[in-house]
Amino acid sequence: MTEYFTVTRELSAPRELVFEALTKPEHFAVWFGTAAVEVPQESLTMDVRPGGAFRAVMLLPDGNRIDWAGEYHVVEPPSHLAMTLTDQPGDDAGLPVLFDLEESDGGTVLTIRQDRSDFTDEQVAATIEGYNSFIDDIERVLADLQRA
Repeated sequence: MTEYFTVTRELSAPRELVFEALTKPEHFAVWFGTAAVEVPQESLTMDVRPGGAFRAVMLLPDGNRIDWAGEYHVVEPPSHLAMTLTDQPGDDAGLPVLFDLEESDGGTVLTIRQDRSDFTDEQVAATIEGYNSFIDDIERVLADLQRA
């Protein structure tokens, strides 16, 4: 049986804009990895369609890099996105990470669900913390988009 962990946040932006922040390379490069990590836009492959490839490189402050890979499984703008995501390209990426966007009075409720797989409790907590950091930066991207 699959066990998911979930991160849910309300964002002060319409669903269409949140979906754009999740799927457009120029926005994705800003929030993926947070402000502390560089994701060169030229390292991104984002073929946002079912079966499309995802690739990204994170350049860490200590000089190391993380290569990310995945595949888009479900793309239903502006409400749902499902994609695999792994920092071990070439290995089985596991079940897709699910992004659900629901309209709310304040904007959009973003819910991210990921299969716990064989993560320890500490790894789950660190991943949730990472997603919350991503969402903090998504909020900054959305604020910039709404000012433009």
